[in-house]
Amino acid sequence: MIYDAIRNFNQQFEYEPKIENGALPPFSKFVVVGMGGSHLAADLLKAWKPNLDAIIHCDYGLPAISDLKDRLIIVNSYSGNTEEVIDAFGAARKKNLSLVTISIGGKLLELAQKNNIPYIQMPDIGIQPRSALGFNFRALLKIMGEEDALAETKNLAADLKPAGFEQKGKALAEKLKGFVPVIYTSGRNASIAYNWKVKFNETGKIPAFYNVFPELNHNEMTGFDAADSTKNLSKNFYFLFFKDKEDEPRIIKRMEMTKKLYQDRGLPIETIELEGKNIFYKIFASLVLADWISYYLAQIYGVEAEQVPMVEEFKKMIV
Repeated sequence: MIYDAIRNFNQQFEYEPKIENGALPPFSKFVVVGMGGSHLAADLLKAWKPNLDAIIHCDYGLPAISDLKDRLIIVNSYSGNTEEVIDAFGAARKKNLSLVTISIGGKLLELAQKNNIPYIQMPDIGIQPRSALGFNFRALLKIMGEEDALAETKNLAADLKPAGFEQKGKALAEKLKGFVPVIYTSGRNASIAYNWKVKFNETGKIPAFYNVFPELNHNEMTGFDAADSTKNLSKNFYFLFFKDKEDEPRIIKRMEMTKKLYQDRGLPIETIELEGKNIFYKIFASLVLADWISYYLAQIYGVEAEQVPMVEEFKKMIV
């Protein structure tokens, strides 16, 4: 049940990932292939370490770049059966690239075992991919040789207390009732905002959007400069501004000025503080809050929070 998955999320950071089928040589450059929930943890790596040389590829095949042979290809599918990821595995094999896989099982694990490819098999505890970010994040750190970060994230098992965010999440869900969330953030926190959007979509079963500063000041905000003839188009949006004291001062100023402009136009706004004792706590505490908000939105709207039936319906249509 998704309620238990949220409440016990911190326990995922006790997981000790193990690379099977042989050791990996050290790499400093990566391609991470993943779709849906299986690339969310890879995105978060960039919030932690912006200069990490990792290309996140969410498509069939492999990215059209000239230095593929210098990169470790990390093929990541939670289920092990994702069509695009299986295709990327085959493309990497065909090009004889350095390759490693992450999954809980499925066809991808079978292919790795059959072809003597290193792999990490994550625990299968019956949760959705978007709920397994702790497992996946630690698996990626292990593959990338980030032992210090592995040690630091392990502390989240004790430090991060999901139950402490539940009431705040429930209260914010009540505020968002009847609205479409729009999340605004700095570029450095874009992956956190994207994770929030996905949780609103998959758990809350509602539309949600995000954008980043400073780009949105050059285009998107003008769409909410509502005239009498367009007010009805803007009335159902609720803006969530991520406040991070580590952001560039000019970005912080842009956020404050944008909030004022929106408030002057009667648009509803909430400020979400991104804070914590370290970057890992800041990231994952924020995501736990998003989990609670989206869970309680599902309760408000009377929709099933955990499963994603439209995705399953779509998969059957394209077979």
